Amino acid sequence: MKIITQHELGGPEVLTVRDAPTPRPMPTEVLVRVAAVGLNPLEARLRAEGSPLLGPPPFTLGWDVSGVVEEALTWRLRPGDEVFGMSLFPRPASTYAEFAAVPALHLVRKPASLSHVEAAALPSVGLTAWQGLVDLAAVGEGDRVLVLGGGGGVGHVAIQIAAALGAHVITTVSPDKRSFVETLGVAEVVDHTRVAVADAVAGVDVVLDTLGGQAVHACLPAVRPGGHVVTAAAEDDEQLVAAVEAAGLRLSGIAVDPDPIALRGLVDLVERGRLRVHVQETFPFQDVVRAHRRLDGGHLRGKLVLTL
Repeated sequence: MKIITQHELGGPEVLTVRDAPTPRPMPTEVLVRVAAVGLNPLEARLRAEGSPLLGPPPFTLGWDVSGVVEEALTWRLRPGDEVFGMSLFPRPASTYAEFAAVPALHLVRKPASLSHVEAAALPSVGLTAWQGLVDLAAVGEGDRVLVLGGGGGVGHVAIQIAAALGAHVITTVSPDKRSFVETLGVAEVVDHTRVAVADAVAGVDVVLDTLGGQAVHACLPAVRPGGHVVTAAAEDDEQLVAAVEAAGLRLSGIAVDPDPIALRGLVDLVERGRLRVHVQETFPFQDVVRAHRRLDGGHLRGKLVLTL
Protein backbone atom coordinates (compact mmCIF):
# COMPACT_ATOMS: atom_id res chain seq x y z
CA MET A 1 0.00 0.00 0.00
CA LYS A 2 0.96 3.68 -0.21
CA ILE A 3 1.63 5.72 2.93
CA ILE A 4 2.75 9.27 3.58
CA THR A 5 5.77 9.31 5.84
CA GLN A 6 8.62 11.57 6.90
CA HIS A 7 12.20 10.71 7.76
CA GLU A 8 13.02 14.07 9.33
CA LEU A 9 11.25 16.99 10.99
CA GLY A 10 10.67 20.09 8.93
CA GLY A 11 8.42 21.82 6.43
CA PRO A 12 5.83 20.24 4.14
CA GLU A 13 8.54 19.04 1.79
CA VAL A 14 9.62 16.33 4.27
CA LEU A 15 6.36 14.44 3.59
CA THR A 16 6.82 11.69 0.99
CA VAL A 17 4.59 8.99 -0.49
CA ARG A 18 6.15 5.53 -0.09
CA ASP A 19 5.27 1.86 -0.29
CA ALA A 20 4.67 -0.04 2.96
CA PRO A 21 3.14 -3.35 4.06
CA THR A 22 -0.60 -3.31 4.66
CA PRO A 23 -1.20 -3.42 8.45
CA ARG A 24 -2.70 -6.53 10.01
CA PRO A 25 -5.52 -5.62 12.42
CA MET A 26 -5.57 -6.98 15.96
CA PRO A 27 -8.76 -8.74 17.18
CA THR A 28 -10.11 -5.46 18.56
CA GLU A 29 -9.35 -3.55 15.35
CA VAL A 30 -10.69 -3.36 11.82
CA LEU A 31 -8.75 -2.75 8.63
CA VAL A 32 -10.13 0.33 6.89
CA ARG A 33 -9.63 1.06 3.22
CA VAL A 34 -9.18 4.81 3.55
CA ALA A 35 -11.33 7.08 1.37
CA ALA A 36 -10.45 10.42 2.97
CA VAL A 37 -8.27 11.84 5.75
CA GLY A 38 -9.02 15.06 7.63
CA LEU A 39 -6.07 17.41 8.17
CA ASN A 40 -5.60 19.34 11.41
CA PRO A 41 -3.27 22.21 12.38
CA LEU A 42 -1.75 20.01 15.09
CA GLU A 43 -0.38 17.73 12.39
CA ALA A 44 1.56 20.60 10.83
CA ARG A 45 3.15 21.32 14.21
CA LEU A 46 3.99 17.66 14.80
CA ARG A 47 5.46 17.39 11.30
CA ALA A 48 7.77 20.29 12.12
CA GLU A 49 8.50 19.67 15.81
CA GLY A 50 7.67 16.03 16.54
CA SER A 51 6.43 14.76 19.90
CA PRO A 52 7.40 12.15 22.51
CA LEU A 53 4.32 10.08 21.65
CA LEU A 54 5.27 9.87 17.98
CA GLY A 55 8.93 9.22 18.72
CA PRO A 56 11.72 10.11 16.31
CA PRO A 57 11.14 9.92 12.54
CA PRO A 58 10.28 8.04 10.48
CA PHE A 59 6.58 8.22 11.34
CA THR A 60 3.23 8.64 9.63
CA LEU A 61 0.77 11.30 10.73
CA GLY A 62 -3.02 11.23 10.74
CA TRP A 63 -5.94 10.48 13.07
CA ASP A 64 -9.17 11.48 11.32
CA VAL A 65 -10.34 8.90 8.81
CA SER A 66 -13.32 7.85 6.74
CA GLY A 67 -13.49 4.73 4.61
CA VAL A 68 -14.78 1.20 4.16
CA VAL A 69 -14.10 -1.79 6.42
CA GLU A 70 -11.93 -4.24 4.51
CA GLU A 71 -11.35 -6.79 7.28
CA ALA A 72 -12.93 -7.24 10.72
CA LEU A 73 -12.74 -9.81 13.49
CA THR A 74 -15.13 -7.92 15.79
CA TRP A 75 -18.91 -8.27 15.91
CA ARG A 76 -19.44 -4.50 15.90
CA LEU A 77 -18.42 -3.93 12.29
CA ARG A 78 -18.37 -6.01 9.13
CA PRO A 79 -16.50 -5.82 5.81
CA GLY A 80 -18.24 -3.33 3.55
CA ASP A 81 -19.40 -1.03 6.37
CA GLU A 82 -18.73 2.65 5.71
CA VAL A 83 -17.17 4.10 8.86
CA PHE A 84 -15.43 7.17 10.21
CA GLY A 85 -13.75 8.32 13.40
CA MET A 86 -10.64 9.57 15.15
CA SER A 87 -8.20 6.73 15.74
CA LEU A 88 -6.05 6.27 18.85
CA PHE A 89 -5.44 9.99 19.50
CA PRO A 90 -3.03 11.15 20.88
CA ARG A 91 -1.07 7.95 20.18
CA PRO A 92 0.14 7.29 16.62
CA ALA A 93 -2.63 6.12 14.28
CA SER A 94 -0.96 6.55 10.86
CA THR A 95 -4.11 7.33 8.88
CA TYR A 96 -2.16 9.11 6.12
CA ALA A 97 -2.30 5.78 4.28
CA GLU A 98 -4.33 3.69 1.84
CA PHE A 99 -5.20 1.28 4.68
CA ALA A 100 -5.33 1.84 8.44
CA ALA A 101 -5.82 -0.57 11.35
CA VAL A 102 -8.27 1.23 13.65
CA PRO A 103 -9.79 0.17 17.00
CA ALA A 104 -13.39 -0.76 16.29
CA LEU A 105 -14.52 1.25 19.32
CA HIS A 106 -13.10 4.42 17.75
CA LEU A 107 -15.33 4.16 14.68
CA VAL A 108 -19.02 4.65 13.97
CA ARG A 109 -20.97 3.91 10.82
CA LYS A 110 -21.01 6.80 8.39
CA PRO A 111 -24.51 8.13 7.74
CA ALA A 112 -25.59 8.34 4.11
CA SER A 113 -26.04 12.09 4.53
CA LEU A 114 -22.26 12.54 4.96
CA SER A 115 -19.78 12.06 2.14
CA HIS A 116 -16.47 10.44 2.99
CA VAL A 117 -14.82 13.85 2.62
CA GLU A 118 -17.22 15.45 5.11
CA ALA A 119 -16.95 12.50 7.48
CA ALA A 120 -13.15 12.66 7.50
CA ALA A 121 -13.31 16.38 8.27
CA LEU A 122 -15.56 15.98 11.31
CA PRO A 123 -14.04 13.80 14.09
CA SER A 124 -11.25 15.88 15.68
CA VAL A 125 -13.01 19.22 15.43
CA GLY A 126 -16.39 17.77 16.30
CA LEU A 127 -15.15 15.83 19.32
CA THR A 128 -13.18 18.84 20.58
CA ALA A 129 -16.24 21.08 20.37
CA TRP A 130 -18.58 18.44 21.83
CA GLN A 131 -16.34 17.55 24.74
CA GLY A 132 -15.86 21.24 25.52
CA LEU A 133 -19.49 22.34 25.28
CA VAL A 134 -21.36 19.20 26.36
CA ASP A 135 -19.03 17.23 28.62
CA LEU A 136 -17.14 20.06 30.34
CA ALA A 137 -19.44 23.10 30.21
CA ALA A 138 -22.83 21.32 30.11
CA VAL A 139 -24.23 24.07 27.88
CA GLY A 140 -28.01 24.29 27.96
CA GLU A 141 -31.02 26.28 26.85
CA GLY A 142 -30.51 30.04 27.09
CA ASP A 143 -26.81 29.98 27.98
CA ARG A 144 -24.75 32.78 26.45
CA VAL A 145 -21.85 31.04 24.71
CA LEU A 146 -18.90 32.92 23.21
CA VAL A 147 -16.92 30.97 20.58
CA LEU A 148 -13.51 32.52 19.97
CA GLY A 149 -12.51 31.90 16.36
CA GLY A 150 -15.84 30.80 14.93
CA GLY A 151 -14.63 30.52 11.35
CA GLY A 152 -12.07 27.77 11.92
CA GLY A 153 -12.43 24.00 12.11
CA VAL A 154 -13.39 23.65 15.78
CA GLY A 155 -15.09 27.04 15.91
CA HIS A 156 -17.60 26.57 13.10
CA VAL A 157 -18.67 23.20 14.50
CA ALA A 158 -18.88 24.59 18.05
CA ILE A 159 -21.27 27.33 16.91
CA GLN A 160 -23.65 24.74 15.50
CA ILE A 161 -23.47 22.43 18.51
CA ALA A 162 -24.12 25.30 20.93
CA ALA A 163 -27.04 26.54 18.82
CA ALA A 164 -28.51 23.02 18.71
CA LEU A 165 -28.31 22.94 22.52
CA GLY A 166 -30.43 26.09 22.66
CA ALA A 167 -27.66 28.55 23.50
CA HIS A 168 -27.42 32.18 22.48
CA VAL A 169 -24.21 31.97 20.45
CA ILE A 170 -21.75 34.82 20.00
CA THR A 171 -18.57 34.49 17.99
CA THR A 172 -15.48 36.46 17.03
CA VAL A 173 -14.22 36.43 13.45
CA SER A 174 -12.34 38.56 10.96
CA PRO A 175 -14.47 40.41 8.37
CA ASP A 176 -13.83 37.88 5.59
CA LYS A 177 -15.50 35.11 7.62
CA ARG A 178 -18.53 37.04 8.83
CA SER A 179 -20.92 35.90 6.09
CA PHE A 180 -19.78 32.30 6.61
CA VAL A 181 -20.52 32.15 10.35
CA GLU A 182 -23.84 33.95 9.90
CA THR A 183 -25.11 30.80 8.15
CA LEU A 184 -24.32 28.58 11.15
CA GLY A 185 -26.88 29.69 13.75
CA VAL A 186 -24.88 32.41 15.47
CA ALA A 187 -26.85 35.19 17.18
CA GLU A 188 -24.09 37.83 17.41
CA VAL A 189 -20.88 38.32 15.44
CA VAL A 190 -18.00 40.44 16.75
CA ASP A 191 -15.38 41.69 14.29
CA HIS A 192 -12.33 41.38 16.52
CA THR A 193 -10.27 43.54 14.14
CA ARG A 194 -12.47 46.57 14.87
CA VAL A 195 -13.78 46.23 18.41
CA ALA A 196 -12.64 44.66 21.67
CA VAL A 197 -14.78 41.68 22.63
CA ALA A 198 -15.24 42.99 26.17
CA ASP A 199 -16.64 46.25 24.75
CA ALA A 200 -19.17 44.45 22.57
CA VAL A 201 -20.30 41.54 24.75
CA ALA A 202 -21.29 41.00 28.39
CA GLY A 203 -22.83 38.35 30.61
CA VAL A 204 -21.21 35.38 28.89
CA ASP A 205 -21.80 32.04 30.63
CA VAL A 206 -19.35 29.90 28.65
CA VAL A 207 -16.34 30.73 26.49
CA LEU A 208 -15.16 28.10 23.99
CA ASP A 209 -11.62 29.18 23.12
CA THR A 210 -9.99 27.91 19.93
CA LEU A 211 -7.37 30.66 19.67
CA GLY A 212 -5.44 31.00 22.93
CA GLY A 213 -3.04 33.88 23.48
CA GLN A 214 -4.29 37.44 23.80
CA ALA A 215 -7.72 36.57 22.39
CA VAL A 216 -8.78 34.53 25.41
CA HIS A 217 -7.24 36.95 27.92
CA ALA A 218 -9.09 39.86 26.32
CA CYS A 219 -12.50 38.18 26.57
CA LEU A 220 -12.44 37.57 30.33
CA PRO A 221 -14.17 40.86 31.29
CA ALA A 222 -17.13 39.76 29.14
CA VAL A 223 -17.71 36.64 31.25
CA ARG A 224 -20.15 36.76 34.16
CA PRO A 225 -18.90 35.92 37.68
CA GLY A 226 -18.73 32.15 38.02
CA GLY A 227 -18.66 31.70 34.25
CA HIS A 228 -16.71 28.93 32.57
CA VAL A 229 -13.77 29.31 30.17
CA VAL A 230 -13.15 26.13 28.18
CA THR A 231 -10.01 26.17 26.06
CA ALA A 232 -8.65 23.98 23.32
CA ALA A 233 -5.64 26.24 22.84
CA ALA A 234 -4.32 27.63 26.12
CA GLU A 235 -4.61 25.00 28.85
CA ASP A 236 -0.91 25.41 29.74
CA ASP A 237 -1.05 29.22 29.93
CA GLU A 238 -0.12 29.97 33.56
CA GLN A 239 -1.04 33.63 33.17
CA LEU A 240 -4.50 32.62 31.97
CA VAL A 241 -4.93 30.30 34.95
CA ALA A 242 -4.10 33.19 37.29
CA ALA A 243 -6.34 35.66 35.44
CA VAL A 244 -9.31 33.30 35.42
CA GLU A 245 -8.91 32.61 39.14
CA ALA A 246 -8.62 36.33 39.93
CA ALA A 247 -11.82 37.01 37.98
CA GLY A 248 -13.76 34.35 39.87
CA LEU A 249 -14.21 32.15 36.82
CA ARG A 250 -13.70 28.45 36.10
CA LEU A 251 -11.16 27.15 33.59
CA SER A 252 -11.13 23.78 31.81
CA GLY A 253 -8.79 22.45 29.15
CA ILE A 254 -10.05 20.07 26.48
CA ALA A 255 -8.05 16.84 26.25
CA VAL A 256 -9.87 15.39 23.26
CA ASP A 257 -10.20 11.63 22.96
CA PRO A 258 -11.87 9.21 20.49
CA ASP A 259 -15.21 9.05 22.33
CA PRO A 260 -17.73 6.95 20.33
CA ILE A 261 -20.68 8.24 22.38
CA ALA A 262 -19.82 11.83 21.47
CA LEU A 263 -19.25 10.78 17.87
CA ARG A 264 -22.75 9.31 17.77
CA GLY A 265 -24.04 12.57 19.23
CA LEU A 266 -22.45 14.40 16.31
CA VAL A 267 -24.01 11.95 13.86
CA ASP A 268 -27.42 12.59 15.43
CA LEU A 269 -27.01 16.34 14.87
CA VAL A 270 -25.94 15.73 11.27
CA GLU A 271 -28.96 13.51 10.61
CA ARG A 272 -31.30 16.09 12.16
CA GLY A 273 -29.89 18.80 9.91
CA ARG A 274 -28.37 20.72 12.83
CA LEU A 275 -24.70 20.22 11.94
CA ARG A 276 -22.65 20.36 8.78
CA VAL A 277 -18.88 20.44 8.50
CA HIS A 278 -17.44 22.87 5.98
CA VAL A 279 -14.58 21.61 3.82
CA GLN A 280 -12.65 24.50 2.34
CA GLU A 281 -10.50 22.42 0.01
CA THR A 282 -9.63 18.83 -0.86
CA PHE A 283 -6.29 17.52 -2.10
CA PRO A 284 -5.38 14.22 -3.77
CA PHE A 285 -3.34 11.93 -1.52
CA GLN A 286 -0.21 12.49 -3.61
CA ASP A 287 -0.58 16.26 -3.15
CA VAL A 288 0.08 16.13 0.60
CA VAL A 289 2.97 18.62 0.38
CA ARG A 290 0.69 21.23 -1.19
CA ALA A 291 -2.01 20.42 1.36
CA HIS A 292 0.38 20.99 4.26
CA ARG A 293 1.58 24.25 2.74
CA ARG A 294 -2.03 25.40 2.79
CA LEU A 295 -2.36 24.10 6.36
CA ASP A 296 0.73 26.07 7.37
CA GLY A 297 -0.79 29.21 5.87
CA GLY A 298 -3.62 29.24 8.41
CA HIS A 299 -6.70 31.49 8.16
CA LEU A 300 -8.81 28.52 7.12
CA ARG A 301 -12.57 28.50 6.79
CA GLY A 302 -13.46 25.02 8.00
CA LYS A 303 -11.28 22.04 7.08
CA LEU A 304 -8.82 20.59 4.57
CA VAL A 305 -9.08 16.94 3.49
CA LEU A 306 -6.89 14.44 1.62
CA THR A 307 -8.75 12.13 -0.75
CA LEU A 308 -7.82 8.67 -2.02
